[in-house]
Amino acid sequence: MARNVVIFISLGIGIVALFLINLFYGAVTIPFSSVVDALLGRQLPDASWQFIILQSRLPQALIALLAGCALSVCGLMLQAVFRNPLADPSILGISSGAGLGVALVMLLWGGGFAVGSLAVGGFVAVLVAAFIGAFSVTLIMYLLSLVIRSNTMLLIVGVLVGYVSSSFIVLLNFFASQDGVRAYMMWGMGSFSGVPHSMIPVFAMAIILCLVVPILLAKPLNLLVLGTKYAENLGVGIRTVRNALLLASGTLTAVVTTFCGPIAFLGLAVPHMARLIFKTDDFRVLIPAVLLCGSASALACNAACVLPGNGSVIPLNAVTPLIGVPVILYIMLKKYFSRLS
Repeated sequence: MARNVVIFISLGIGIVALFLINLFYGAVTIPFSSVVDALLGRQLPDASWQFIILQSRLPQALIALLAGCALSVCGLMLQAVFRNPLADPSILGISSGAGLGVALVMLLWGGGFAVGSLAVGGFVAVLVAAFIGAFSVTLIMYLLSLVIRSNTMLLIVGVLVGYVSSSFIVLLNFFASQDGVRAYMMWGMGSFSGVPHSMIPVFAMAIILCLVVPILLAKPLNLLVLGTKYAENLGVGIRTVRNALLLASGTLTAVVTTFCGPIAFLGLAVPHMARLIFKTDDFRVLIPAVLLCGSASALACNAACVLPGNGSVIPLNAVTPLIGVPVILYIMLKKYFSRLS
């Protein structure tokens, strides 16, 4: 217990440090004192510095913190529901559904679409299409979960839905213009800078509300991982818990993917990282642990995307595998050698 408290405090301090690094460190070199002045509301001699700090770095750090929480908890929930250590937010095809929606707008409809007399274009069209695509897949999987009782079968259906969405995306890329393909590729690389300032409160509220679900279901999750029959004998409504977790994880993935693009590996790797650090399978500890580890990982990835001095930022999905792949390899090798022994 005392060990966990120390780790939680250390993670909290680490998150604060990483958040500050995201504010003080960037592609454009800004003096330390100027960053402090901007955060305190003082006017800077260079207006562009004020804009970079308050309109770019600060929102990106906030979005990274929230998105890291959301994707990591999604991975934890899905791994618990399917009892599969390799389940993550993309396993149900939700990310592919968002990608298909964006592909339809960028590659087929020329950057916009119309509903009756209402025409939607540009960035708003991409956001609407991504959310509709992601949430449509979430709804399909939720409805199927009402019929399919087997977690393994539901997992297979999710993978198949993802493959079907990906095949349509490949076809759209094949027939699209060069500009359309480039725009779609840029969205698919992932970024924490894609949330408009006016939408940050909506983004934050949606994530916070959905995070309430796993927190409230921590006790049923502890029983669920021991086996469905055992949980049912103790009065846990397996289907109700599973459907609530699927709906919450689907909504979280849809919201994050809509604004930030399909972000790889965070949902897959962070739950394992939290288990390694805390050495427990108790969801009352794991859920807050995953929230903190996810925030720290996302902030670290966002800081690592910066190329100092030349004003360039590399894609987010070029960095996330550098954290995710070593963790997954470690887990796989550890299980392999434990079986040999």
